[in-house]
Amino acid sequence: MKVGDTILIYARSETHAKEVFPSVIFGEYKVTELFEDSTPLFTAPPQMGDELFPFRFRLKPVKIFKEPVEIKPLIPELGFVTNKTMWSGHFRQAMREIPEEDYRKIVK
Repeated sequence: MKVGDTILIYARSETHAKEVFPSVIFGEYKVTELFEDSTPLFTAPPQMGDELFPFRFRLKPVKIFKEPVEIKPLIPELGFVTNKTMWSGHFRQAMREIPEEDYRKIVK
């Protein structure tokens, strides 16, 4: 990632009580600054030990979607998702570069 890159913010599906919230993209943001800081931001999950996540960045909103974009209906059209059945694995990374064509499909 570098200053000037544009990113999409993804949230995976969650179930709370009996309500299921789908996997969505919330918006498009521009990277404005990269920096290192070891100040703890949150408590890491137990399997991550004492991870601090020191490589950080600042963002400027480009477009925050009024309604988050649900990912599942787009899966058949996204080229970077090579396994259409087990598609969520393609999104479970801290960051991933996607083709411009797929980026535009999501934003549209």
